[in-house]
Amino acid sequence: MNPLRPNQSLQPTESDQRNNMKTKQRAPKTIDEYIAGFSPEVQEILEKVRTTIRKAAPNAEETISYQIPAFTLQGNLIYFAAFKKHVGLYPGTTAIAKFKKELSTYEGAKGTVRFPLDKPIPFALISKIVKFRVKENRERAAVKGKKR
Repeated sequence: MNPLRPNQSLQPTESDQRNNMKTKQRAPKTIDEYIAGFSPEVQEILEKVRTTIRKAAPNAEETISYQIPAFTLQGNLIYFAAFKKHVGLYPGTTAIAKFKKELSTYEGAKGTVRFPLDKPIPFALISKIVKFRVKENRERAAVKGKKR
């Protein structure tokens, strides 16, 4: 087994990319553009995910990375994306490990989790994951600052 490069697990899997619902060929430049490419029902879910992340990390910056919505705060914080049957959340391996028990009912991989669109999205859990990632990024940045 090859070791993962830093942040490698944050990228959508090939399977996720094949199942992406987007029909537009042009890559979105903003999260608004990304969300606009989906049905109204999925747009509503994506906006709630976005709002949940924004509330949990009010100082994070929105961006598009790997052609999907991302938030950064002293480094990569979290990514999310919509697909045919699920919303993918990409908080990284440490967050998945930390919330393993709460995420056990969902499919996923080392740094990803899939929330089925036909079931309620656990927004409170997403908030907890984002707050964990904020703390993690701040601690990592503090350690880097001390090394200088």
